[in-house]
Amino acid sequence: MNRLRVTPGPVLALTAAWLATRALMCGLLTHDSSPRLGGGAVPREVWRLYSHWYGVLSHGAFPAHDSTWQYPPGAGPVLLAPGLLPWLTYFQAFVVLTLAADALIAVALVRAGTRPGRSLLGAAVWTCGLPLLLHLPLARYDVEVTALAVLSLLALGRSPRVCGALGALGALVKVWPALVLLGTPRGTGTRTAWRWAAAAGGACGALLAVSFRNPLAFLSQQGGRGVQIESLGGTALDLARHAGWPGRPRYQYGAIEMVGPHVHAVATASLALTAVAFGLLVLWRLRARHWTPATPYDAALAGVLLFTVTSRVISPQYMIWLIGLAAVCLTSRHTSQRPVAVLVLVASALSSVVFPAFYRDVVAGTWTGCLLLVARNAVLAATAVLSLVLLWRSARPPTQGPAPTDEPRPDSDRLPDRVLSIS
Repeated sequence: MNRLRVTPGPVLALTAAWLATRALMCGLLTHDSSPRLGGGAVPREVWRLYSHWYGVLSHGAFPAHDSTWQYPPGAGPVLLAPGLLPWLTYFQAFVVLTLAADALIAVALVRAGTRPGRSLLGAAVWTCGLPLLLHLPLARYDVEVTALAVLSLLALGRSPRVCGALGALGALVKVWPALVLLGTPRGTGTRTAWRWAAAAGGACGALLAVSFRNPLAFLSQQGGRGVQIESLGGTALDLARHAGWPGRPRYQYGAIEMVGPHVHAVATASLALTAVAFGLLVLWRLRARHWTPATPYDAALAGVLLFTVTSRVISPQYMIWLIGLAAVCLTSRHTSQRPVAVLVLVASALSSVVFPAFYRDVVAGTWTGCLLLVARNAVLAATAVLSLVLLWRSARPPTQGPAPTDEPRPDSDRLPDRVLSIS
């Protein structure tokens, strides 16, 4: 088989960039006492909250009466994993495992990008884009979840079974990775991926239900959540404070949420918008007539973007998901999401300004905090709309010529010809 020779220079440059940026992120994590770095608030979730959950989980139960526990049962093994490194503190072990997951994503993107006809731009976006969130990614388990989603998407071309299984495991940990199966091309590949997702999800879910008590405790806590101040609805309410709205922010359910008149209506509107977003994605799936090797990646990014911006909660760590999915898109030269990836990076940088740099202003409702929230969420909303529009346009049948492929015909990673143009 003839394959393109990949010069080691770009890979070595990415390796050096990864090492340098991760060293910087670790440095910020250990010296974050500055108010602009959160005053110690960023790592607090690990050494106080995650560590507490570890103690409960290690006794074979999920935190049933803890309002901050809002995660599916698959999160349990992830939060127990630092126990595999008993010579380290929980916090140290958690950061080490998060860095390992981060490195795994980078390696997978480099490997995908060095295949014939592919691009290393995706690996560059992950390597250089994640540090835009400062040290936050090292103190949340969203990197591990993103790793499952990224590996699932990259496995699709070779093994729909692995793709489906990894997507299901990701969904068990934090729900949203189920969306990576949204854009699988119609036909045998989709049926195989979805069957394996159902089987793997069912088997692992049953195992967790047998191994731990209260596996569904998260449902009641998740259902009780209100409108987080960083969401689109929270931003509107934050602005309304300047117009005389009597509500205020309050710490509850593990986040700063808005409480007061009309909050329930705003939460209901957010859920309605999420339902509309789901309907649009289903409609796209039904009407799409053209797939390229990049379509599954593009659909995953568009889906997660829509669900993010319509959520009652837009925590800054959500940007980790979007950076990872944007990076996967950019491994393909035929992605429709290049401008979307740029906007995701812009929104990520703005998120770091919102939290931790100016979070006190955000909570206090100052004009500085309000305008920063408006800027970040306006970029995110525009990004989601643009992503869907580009995805929809890319699904139209080509007017002439064969559909593009990422790899030469002999390469086994290329999607089958019959799924590239479907009439």
